[in-house]
Amino acid sequence: MASAAAAASSLMRRDPVRDGEFYFNKFCSSCHGLKAAGTDRGPTFIDKIYRPAHHSDWSFRIAVRSGVRAHHWSFGDMPPIKGVTPEEVDDIITYVRSLQKAAGII
Repeated sequence: MASAAAAASSLMRRDPVRDGEFYFNKFCSSCHGLKAAGTDRGPTFIDKIYRPAHHSDWSFRIAVRSGVRAHHWSFGDMPPIKGVTPEEVDDIITYVRSLQKAAGII
């Protein structure tokens, strides 16, 4: 019985990258594509423009909460994203930063 409880506990551990991928796919991928690769509706985040030195984590938080005017790309303005919690946004950022790191951007 103890091993089943331990297995269940390990499945419930938070993993910000894994959780961030889930929330990214739920809230962001329709415009920004799977694995943040971009679509015809929104840019990729796997670009040096979105590295932390140019777009901080705070800028991502503001964009989700308040929307953002188009300024790097011609996709149009991004509306605020409703229904995503601050904790989910933090996980999304962790996921995006992990993709950027894997791509050698950060």
